[in-house]
Amino acid sequence: MKKIRAKLGNVEVGDGLPTAIMGAINLSPDSFYHGSVVRSPAGVVRRASEMIEEGAGIIDLGAMGTGPHSKPVSVKTESERLAPAIRALERELDVPISADTQRAEVAEAAIEAGASVINDKSGLKADPGMAGVIAKSGCSALLMSTLRFPGDTYEINEIKSALRGSLKICGKNGLKLNKVVLDPAIGYWPGRLERLGTRALRQFPGKHYTYAAHFDLSILANLSEFRGLGQPICVGLSRKSFIGGVLGLREPSERLAGTMAASAIAVLNGAHVLRTHDPAESLQVVKLAEAIRDAI
Repeated sequence: MKKIRAKLGNVEVGDGLPTAIMGAINLSPDSFYHGSVVRSPAGVVRRASEMIEEGAGIIDLGAMGTGPHSKPVSVKTESERLAPAIRALERELDVPISADTQRAEVAEAAIEAGASVINDKSGLKADPGMAGVIAKSGCSALLMSTLRFPGDTYEINEIKSALRGSLKICGKNGLKLNKVVLDPAIGYWPGRLERLGTRALRQFPGKHYTYAAHFDLSILANLSEFRGLGQPICVGLSRKSFIGGVLGLREPSERLAGTMAASAIAVLNGAHVLRTHDPAESLQVVKLAEAIRDAI
């Protein structure tokens, strides 16, 4: 069986390799998890340095919130938050830098500043110029499942279909698949909640979690389904709402233990990359989960 592999910057990820840890830092003040927010380039360098010491091999920077309560910002604001932080990181640390953006103009500024990965939560579907920018630069791409709006998929088959659509866009624009990693979009994305409507708020009989959380649990339980796409899989579980829904924990700051439990299951089920706010704890989970997996 052919091994599934690709590169995020200069880090190779995939089958037979240690699960890569991507440390997530947010530059937007309205991030759902306030503990992940850093407001200055110097602060980004300090936090990224800590994350690298704790086990992160890639640093992901986002400058616009994408959660249910986040507000969009202008291209100018997003670029002005993102580019200086990337430039400071590139100057001080030897680590692949991922820029979390859906806009081609912002991606261009990030790449010019030193980013070697573009994390596009729209799966190349928000901005028709994005695929060309990534292909021209030779950067890697992390592409999330999207039909029209980030994360608006929730059934396994439609997630696979949406990701195939993103891979087709890659092919049409010359974006090399050996630099593409896929994300099945775990989380309470605004597009998903809009599609689910009032059902998202309905409690399962006798259980704490909501209808929306059910789909995240299903994605996590069925990660192996995405192997057929032929690309490494990244999951972002860190402190997300489905964990709070299952455990009855309202605040993201309370969800570390639940995140680690979900991360272990993700590794056992085939995740190649974990995007996390907590690299130190994630590294311990990865090592133990991989040891159990390899003992089977």
